[in-house]
Amino acid sequence: MKKNIILMGPPGAGKGTLAKQLKEELHLVHISTGDMFRDAIKAQTELGKLAQSYINRGDLVPDDVTIGLVKERLSQSDCDAGFLLDGFPRTLVQAEALNKLSKEISREIDVVVNLDCDNDELVRRISGRRVCKNCGAPYHVITMKPKVEGVCDLCGGPLYQRKDDNVEALKVRLEHYVSDTKPLLDYYKDLGLLASFNSLVGKETLFDEVCSFLKK
Repeated sequence: MKKNIILMGPPGAGKGTLAKQLKEELHLVHISTGDMFRDAIKAQTELGKLAQSYINRGDLVPDDVTIGLVKERLSQSDCDAGFLLDGFPRTLVQAEALNKLSKEISREIDVVVNLDCDNDELVRRISGRRVCKNCGAPYHVITMKPKVEGVCDLCGGPLYQRKDDNVEALKVRLEHYVSDTKPLLDYYKDLGLLASFNSLVGKETLFDEVCSFLKK
């Protein structure tokens, strides 16, 4: 089974939903960039403190700090059985650094799962997305409605639309994806690690296809 996985795809392709499904089915550790920063800052590790200093100033966290945090996180014992990296790497510099550090800590990447999705569908998905303010559970005004409008099924918290979940913000995010992240697909294809899937088939079919592939 392929257990050390990078999950890639444009914003709105369904990475978050798939990550949660794979985590439960394959018992993998789901590591998102945001979670990684929050955990390190909460634990007050040296790298966590350094990252917080940049965040507090409103600056982007430099690659070397982010890479250090990834190495710190992947070295933890809960990653022994496998992990799912979501939101990292985002640039070629990060990808090359990950390739090096994953070998150093015997956590080499087995596969890069890429989700393909056309722009019109991304706009539909993103603009209709809602998130629980309390527990972070995802919803959609068309495809994943809560039982009670505006209320989370899981915890009863209020649902809201994130500021960047609109057409204008999505265009900017897609521009960054195309310029910074999409070139990584060629990098991982050259390494023989890339496996692409059509995310338009629906979340359950997509999960079945990806899960079947990873279990081979």
